[in-house]
This record gives sequence, structure tokens and C-alpha cells, in this order.
Amino acid sequence: MMAKKTENAFMRRLCERKGRRAENAAALWLQMKDYRILDRRARTPACEIDLIATKKNLRVFVEVKMRSRHETALESVAPGLRRCIEQAARIRTTSRHKLQNHNWRFDIGLMSSGRLPRHMPDAWRAEN
Repeated sequence: MMAKKTENAFMRRLCERKGRRAENAAALWLQMKDYRILDRRARTPACEIDLIATKKNLRVFVEVKMRSRHETALESVAPGLRRCIEQAARIRTTSRHKLQNHNWRFDIGLMSSGRLPRHMPDAWRAEN
């Protein structure tokens, strides 16, 4: 039983490290495309937003996924996760008055071993 808990903790830490590396790579990729990173791992009561970036008068909420293939990374951004991120974005936008006057959108950063990052601007639209 103890070995199983230790193994689970190890795997959790390993996934956490991979996720941080993927988020750092996605942030760098966005910066190379003239985005400015405002926040990383922004926590809200709804959920965590991996990256919040800006470019001109646009605020971008980015979900970063690292998988063995871009296709499986994209599939992992399921409708439930999207709704959670939308809720978190609403919380962040209403709690920070200076964000209320900006346009915003939802992007996905796809990361796969041995491949360049893929940025999917305006990956989905918020449900009203």
C-alpha cells in the first residue's frame, strides 16, 4: 500500500514538472509572437488558468497541454474544462477593473515532445 502511494506521489510530481516546462515553453513561444505574459497559473475559485497574456487591446486566456501528440493534447481540452476556464476568466475579468474594457479570447497551446509548439488562437468561444 505504501509503495503505491509513493509511486502515485512520484508520478504526480513528474507530471507537475512536465506541465511547468510545457507552460514555460508556451509562454516563451507567445512572447516570440509579441504577446506579453501577465500571469501564470492564475488560480480562481473555478479553476486555474495556465497563462494570461496580452497583445494590444486583447487579453488571452491560454490552456497549455503537453501530450505525446498534438492531436491527443487538443482532445484533452474537453468541454467541461473549457467551461471551467471560461468561468475562471470571468472571475479574473470582473475582479480586475482594468481588464473589463479589453476584448478577450481563449487559446490553446499544444506541446509535444520533439515538435514545435502549436498556438491555436481563438480555439473556442465562451458559452453565454
